[in-house]
Amino acid sequence: MLRELNTLILMLAFASATPASFLPPVLAQTARGAIVAVGGGGTTPDIVGKTLALAGGKEAIVAVLPQSSALPDAGDSSVQMWLDAGAKSAGKVLFDDPAKARAALEGATLIWMPGGDQNRFMKAIDGTGLSEVIHARYRASAVVGGTSAGAAILSDAMITGEADLKSLTAGKTILGKGLGLLTNVIVDQHFLQRQRSNRLISAVLDRPTMIGIGIDEATAVIFRGTSFEVVGKSSVVVVDPREATREVVADGQVVAGTNLKPAVLRQGMTYPLK
Repeated sequence: MLRELNTLILMLAFASATPASFLPPVLAQTARGAIVAVGGGGTTPDIVGKTLALAGGKEAIVAVLPQSSALPDAGDSSVQMWLDAGAKSAGKVLFDDPAKARAALEGATLIWMPGGDQNRFMKAIDGTGLSEVIHARYRASAVVGGTSAGAAILSDAMITGEADLKSLTAGKTILGKGLGLLTNVIVDQHFLQRQRSNRLISAVLDRPTMIGIGIDEATAVIFRGTSFEVVGKSSVVVVDPREATREVVADGQVVAGTNLKPAVLRQGMTYPLK
């Protein structure tokens, strides 16, 4: 509780509170499906249930992409989780045979990416053409989601894990290229449990057209259409820098900004994107 309070105090020091309904739009995409980003630390039954319902319930076909982890049993627990929840079928999809992987993804109603190292996943998928298949399935109403590293992967500007967690410093939160299913958004995970407010605030001040979404453990953000919903046990912290006045400084210097717009959301709350 103390860590959560410290995080919120830090964020509110940079901005005056603004109701979520007054925040400007954040996404620019023409998707038909849903995106589920879980902050790690366990995927709760309500998150699993809502995700599976969006993917077809008992008719859901789940493709688990375990490439974020090097462990030989990576993805096995995710497969079992979806089977236990009532999916029609669930299985791991490997990238060593791109044609076979493509066929599996094209038949999936839910594409799920468990945790590990998001940089490892993006290296594995690079050059396979499977990112485009995932985008196509999303546009065709499939659900795409992931937890921890699997959540970071979903955005275009991807948290890599390389950051200064002890200060607010320009140029110290390094972003890579993610799948790009979420645009103009930076997704961070384990947000309150691991005290990651510094790196998200630094990231959005470095990139003032992007909104930061910090998802705590056992908590999810479900993006659909022009809004998202919070599901789970903890909080989601939103930081919008696009109307902020910020001081432009060189990399390595302390960042500064005013009028950042925060929102702190919990289970059942929705956030309008326009």
